[in-house]
Amino acid sequence: MSHTMLSSLVPAARDRAGDDPIFQLNAEARRRAASGESILNATIGALMTDEGRLAVLPSVLQTLSECHSERTAGYAPISGLPAFRDAVLATLFAGDPLAERSMAVATPGGTGAIHQAVVNFLAPGQKLLTTSFFWGPYRAIATHAGRGIETFRMFDDDGALDIAALETGLKRQVDQQGRVLLVLNFPCHNPTGYSLSDEEWREVAQCVNRLGARAPLTVLIDAAYMRYGGASELSWMEGARAMLAQATVLVAWTASKAYTQYGARVGALVALHRDAGELAQIENALGYTCRATWSNCNHLGQTAIARMLTEPALRERSGREQDALCDLLQRRVDAFNRHAERAGLPVPRYDSGFFVAVFSPDGAETARVMRGRGVYVVPIEGAVRVALCCTPEADVPRLVEALEAGVAAVR
Repeated sequence: MSHTMLSSLVPAARDRAGDDPIFQLNAEARRRAASGESILNATIGALMTDEGRLAVLPSVLQTLSECHSERTAGYAPISGLPAFRDAVLATLFAGDPLAERSMAVATPGGTGAIHQAVVNFLAPGQKLLTTSFFWGPYRAIATHAGRGIETFRMFDDDGALDIAALETGLKRQVDQQGRVLLVLNFPCHNPTGYSLSDEEWREVAQCVNRLGARAPLTVLIDAAYMRYGGASELSWMEGARAMLAQATVLVAWTASKAYTQYGARVGALVALHRDAGELAQIENALGYTCRATWSNCNHLGQTAIARMLTEPALRERSGREQDALCDLLQRRVDAFNRHAERAGLPVPRYDSGFFVAVFSPDGAETARVMRGRGVYVVPIEGAVRVALCCTPEADVPRLVEALEAGVAAVR
């Protein structure tokens, strides 16, 4: 007698992958290394030392231990500790008057900030707009929230941001859904490593303002890697100032990368608007979403990071430690650029950041060929993502050789 099993899962939740593909590749690389193979694992999205250990700021670890108490074991306020929220704004804007037109709520890392933006600035069924190369979880976040994602061609024929494609995408969404949430992951774009020039930010702002006069338009700047942007770290600010003429501007801020606390899940969504009344409405909406999702963020983490951001001695000490990690990463970036140029690898402009993309007609096949050489990267559509953040400088020549072989195999 046949029996049909009835699933309690709703149809949309069935047949989903239970783990992120990047974590799966990382696990495979670790298994092979544990068995004695010589493996170069350039998949990990965290800054590692040349000895293969997670790079952490000693000042943050000490502060976390000092802050642990009965008080931090209790609930934090729904929208975050006021001291933490104020500290994020003061640090992000560094004395710029834009801080007076902004507010912030605490989120569980940058991912929580992106979720906040998706559910409050898009209606169910609508789609966010981002570059054709993008951080894969954007799609999962949007889909899980009942929204979707559309892209525009990221690079023009000269290798610069394709402003014409951006404008076409904005126009299409204004016409089709009557509002836009544009997500820009600059500086140090994940997965390409690209950072916008000052001129590109001006062109983006001009484009946003033209379309923002026709429909509600929100720009989310995903600033996860901002601290590692070098000269590009504050390049977004003039663009944001200009966009406020017609748009709402959001910034996804996180302590994960800048303060090497990936597991603490401490972040914030910062909102800027030209009208104080509208900004108050946004603050209420974001607070409501906090309560309706995670309820409270990490109290201990917020307390410690607020101290790191505000106490002069800790700011100075952690700044020195951050600069040392930036220097470590920059040496890898510079080495990669030298070897990639000699090998003729097809790469975007890459000045700084955790990742770089190497273009390939078949990213999956390129990555497969590289795995045969014991080198792990992440395949994406039209490229592979290379994590220089976890690749020792001494291993860059081997990495580039494998990339050269992997790209050649599909040409």
